[in-house]
Amino acid sequence: MFLALKEIKHEKMRYGLIVFMIFLIAYMILATWGLAYGLARENTVALEGWQTKSVVLNKNANLFMNSSILTKDDLKKIDLTDKEAVVGELQVVAKKKGKTGINTQYMGVKKGEFIYKDQDVIAGRRAKSKYEVTADSSFKDKGYKLGDKVTLNGSDHKYTIVGFVKDAKINIEPIMCGFLPAWKELKNVAPGIEASAIISQRKLSVKGKNFKAYGIKEFTQKLPGHSEQNLTFELMIAFMFIISLAIVAVFLYILTIQKLPNYAVLRAQGVPAKTLIWATVSQSLILVTSALVLALLAIWGTAAAIPASVPMAFTPGIFVATIGGMLVMGLLGGLNPVRTILKIDPVQAIGG
Repeated sequence: MFLALKEIKHEKMRYGLIVFMIFLIAYMILATWGLAYGLARENTVALEGWQTKSVVLNKNANLFMNSSILTKDDLKKIDLTDKEAVVGELQVVAKKKGKTGINTQYMGVKKGEFIYKDQDVIAGRRAKSKYEVTADSSFKDKGYKLGDKVTLNGSDHKYTIVGFVKDAKINIEPIMCGFLPAWKELKNVAPGIEASAIISQRKLSVKGKNFKAYGIKEFTQKLPGHSEQNLTFELMIAFMFIISLAIVAVFLYILTIQKLPNYAVLRAQGVPAKTLIWATVSQSLILVTSALVLALLAIWGTAAAIPASVPMAFTPGIFVATIGGMLVMGLLGGLNPVRTILKIDPVQAIGG
């Protein structure tokens, strides 16, 4: 450790550039991971808020809630408790005159059920009548206010925003929560159609001629783009870890080659090989740790300054995984020159 610190202090510019390069990679990993988690969270945040464990859909809907319809007869065959909520979902464009339309998911619910009662209203109140709605807080960020009247898919009736709700999003789109009669009107369903789905806080295994219960994991994997998006980000993060390993390994190998005469002298003076190996490994860990500290400070600053419309979010697990992964890459990179150090011939230092 002493040798590592001494050398870093002596060659500030050289090691500073290495730290800067590792910092850039660590920062990119954290930013990419934050965006990946933020986008994935916006796909499922409403479902998580409802503590969803099962979703009952029409068998022919291919696990898409928008395409699913449940009839009155279907609902009669399912034993509904206070852990279930009947919902109607429809993708609509909400627009107020003079403002840009917003793609949103209209969610029709029943007053007495948990989705209606558990809304996290941060401004205003819950809807009480057919043409009242609560909207995700992102509407507020885009200039919509309490009392604004909006049309949904150019509807004849206008819907009044009476409340803003925190974390009401599904499939990266904000939710407008109203009532099932309004959903039926907007969707123009046939008589006997009652809902799109049943959201359950229990693990259901019900199955009928036209419907089936699916676990939340199976359902979320079928959300449009959800799996593909996560896989893309995971591959990007993995490649960046590999790049960080390559940078540390290559630079330390080059530095080791340049220092071979110095190492030969130290070996001739009786310094054991393990001391030189530990100096190289600890040097690598010091460089990576310094870069990680700078990256963490930078990403916290970025997260504080970034607009609310950018879905960047973090969990403690993201920070732990990034720190752990980078340190492992640094350790592996530090071990790369070990074979070269072990092959040093002390005789070279005394002209043998």
